[in-house]
Amino acid sequence: MKLNKRSVAHYALSDSPADHTGFLRTWGGPGTPPTPSGTGRRCWFVLKGNLLFSFESREGRAPLSLVVLEGCTVELAEAPVPEEFAFAIRFDAPGVRPHLLAADGPAAQEAWVKVLSRASFGYMRLVVRELESQLQDARRSLALHRRSSWKAQAPDHWSPGLENGHSLSRDCSPVGLVEEEGSRPAGRSLAERELQGPASLLLGRGQSPVSPETSCFSTLHDWYGQEIMKLRQGWQQRARWSQRECEDQDRA
Repeated sequence: MKLNKRSVAHYALSDSPADHTGFLRTWGGPGTPPTPSGTGRRCWFVLKGNLLFSFESREGRAPLSLVVLEGCTVELAEAPVPEEFAFAIRFDAPGVRPHLLAADGPAAQEAWVKVLSRASFGYMRLVVRELESQLQDARRSLALHRRSSWKAQAPDHWSPGLENGHSLSRDCSPVGLVEEEGSRPAGRSLAERELQGPASLLLGRGQSPVSPETSCFSTLHDWYGQEIMKLRQGWQQRARWSQRECEDQDRA
């Protein structure tokens, strides 16, 4: 892998948020100067994405080393110095030495092992696939729940050829559902409370008073106009009688 040192250094020192930071001891990893004693070198480490940078100090302006966390495993290890909380970054490629690091305590050791193990794109790819699988399962479960709820709320007599309890012919004219002979037509109790006049004629024909045959607008207009015509005729008759009474009174 070829890296532009200037670009890498700029990214390491940029204001982009770091995933994890802290002091670690290292024992002569690639790019890290060795120490004469076996205590290791204490450096400041910064993890950004799948890139692990090390600096001389927290205020260091140039990274000492860079570890690309791809194709590697992070596991606990033994440090050269006793009572060190060490772990190693090992690569599968032949001839690549592992990076031996040690934290200041067990909590820091556990935190570093966890974040480093999850920093690779390979791990993120697995997480994305798992989340996509869970999302598909959730969508299927939601679709089944909606379908079962819809079936539970639908009337037992509903079918693709029924609408509001009335079958639809090809000209979209609803025909009232009539029960067996001697029984009351469906919806009659509601019609008796809400409609009068023309409704009784429709009930006698087995049609719904709420949804009469409405193949065209004129039919619907005539149906609703029957009662209005009766009211208008009654009003005209009363007007004539009133006019005759006035004329009779004038003659008297």
